[in-house]
Amino acid sequence: MEEKKTTVDISAFNKMTATSDVGKKIININNSYKSNVEKAKNDCSSNVAELKEKCKETPENKAELQVQIKEIKAKTKEQLIALKEDKKTDLSPLMEEKKEAIKSAKVEYNEKRKQLSGYCKEKSLEIKERCKTNSKELNSAHKQKLSEIKSSLSAATTDEDKAKFKFDLDNEKFSYKQKAYELKIRAYEEKQAIKDLKHDLYLDYFKVVQEYNGGCPTVDMKFERRAVDYGYKFNSKDFLLRNGLYIIILLFIIMSCIISPIIGSGNLLTMGNILQILEQSSTRIFFALGVGGLILLAGTDLSIGRHVGMAAVVTCMFLHPGANIIKLFGNTVDFSGLPMGVNALFALLISVLLCSAFSVLAGFFTAKLNMHPFVTTLSTQLIIFGLTCFATGTTSSGTIDPGIKNALAGRIGDFPILIFYAIICIAVVWFIWNKTKFGKNMYAVGGNKEAAAVSGINVFKTTILIFLMAGILYGVGSFLEALRIGTAVATTGTGYELDAIAACVVGGISFSGGIGKVKGAVIGVILFTAITYILTYLGLDANIQFILKGIIIMAAVALDSIKYLKKK
Repeated sequence: MEEKKTTVDISAFNKMTATSDVGKKIININNSYKSNVEKAKNDCSSNVAELKEKCKETPENKAELQVQIKEIKAKTKEQLIALKEDKKTDLSPLMEEKKEAIKSAKVEYNEKRKQLSGYCKEKSLEIKERCKTNSKELNSAHKQKLSEIKSSLSAATTDEDKAKFKFDLDNEKFSYKQKAYELKIRAYEEKQAIKDLKHDLYLDYFKVVQEYNGGCPTVDMKFERRAVDYGYKFNSKDFLLRNGLYIIILLFIIMSCIISPIIGSGNLLTMGNILQILEQSSTRIFFALGVGGLILLAGTDLSIGRHVGMAAVVTCMFLHPGANIIKLFGNTVDFSGLPMGVNALFALLISVLLCSAFSVLAGFFTAKLNMHPFVTTLSTQLIIFGLTCFATGTTSSGTIDPGIKNALAGRIGDFPILIFYAIICIAVVWFIWNKTKFGKNMYAVGGNKEAAAVSGINVFKTTILIFLMAGILYGVGSFLEALRIGTAVATTGTGYELDAIAACVVGGISFSGGIGKVKGAVIGVILFTAITYILTYLGLDANIQFILKGIIIMAAVALDSIKYLKKK
């Protein structure tokens, strides 16, 4: 088969060039202005400092010297104003020239782009036709070759000849696949060359406008550049692979909003429902960001729900007005003698301490003995639940004092206070993950523990700190969840670990370790909470929630595995 080729002539279009040195003139004026201003300020500072020294040396002349200092400062101020005016005067004609130059560049760019579009369209058609022809000829030659080999194989009489023709048959199939792949790659490269032509032309235009602007592109040009770069790099397959699950969930939410009024459930898309979803998501965000750090280590945490139950019971015991229903190890608990604000502080501190202690315990065995977090957190889950049940007798706590509940987790107008706590949590965790040495170490250990150790990172310390951070987040989140619900029992929080893990996975925090962002976990929490709320709002069977969550988790992990395999 004689392969027909199409060549994309990348040098077919000349690059755009700046036709004016207006940008250089603007840069020179700005630099000269900055230099003169700096010199004037330095001279002023030097003269003032000299006069102040004289004031110390000759106190009798202090009044006269202070007058001179004021005169120098006033003179410098006038000088700076004059420099600014001179700059405006010098720049004024250049700004008009710049405006005209940019306008001419825009016209030239549009003309070149129009010509290039026609050229690219013609080349794209040529590539398409050539691909069809080459593919057709390749298939025809392949079928003919297979037919000949199969005929020879049928006519073969000896085992040696049969083995030879079978080998030829396998070789032909492999050769066909290789040639088909080469044709596909060549077509892709030529299509990419066409995209490169268009993008390079825009980059030339952007560079010219940047030069006309004195080396500084305008804000709208920056946004335009980002949009063009995104379109240039956009790949539909990669986009669907990254965002396919989000798209499906959003379509489900949109369809639910359309169906809700039709079936008589009312308008789902109201501010009240949106705030309700965000309020329910607020506490779950703490748990998702906590376990997110462990998933970055290629681990998990099965004890979140039991952390919630333990800390929520503690919170309710402290914040119940009067003697609590729960008897702690058989003893009546009554904290009503202390101010409710003090009780709230104690409840928060003890919740954080307890959750941090058990989380660090799991982290110690994970880091020291290289045990998988699945095992260590399963162990702490059982310990926490058993201890909570033994201490409280599985009795439900009393309700939290309504005053403190409304003060700490009520609403300002219609806006839930819990959302503010969630925003603060997101900001703090984002800063830790992205702007601290610990955050960088966390990603490094999660990506490759051995390489991190070789590069000097203390893997044991980093692992312990990740578990400690998770424990603190669980403690604060559990305290807020108790305030939101208003009462608690040892089984409070059952299943929260699954929702938190699922939210992280849906949000792109990979179980392969070292991959994930805070915003992904937050989006995952909000989407999961929205799905649960919508299903309940529509009056569907609660068991359907489990089915749907299972499908989403499976799909999320499957997509994550595909991305991981594709990267390898």
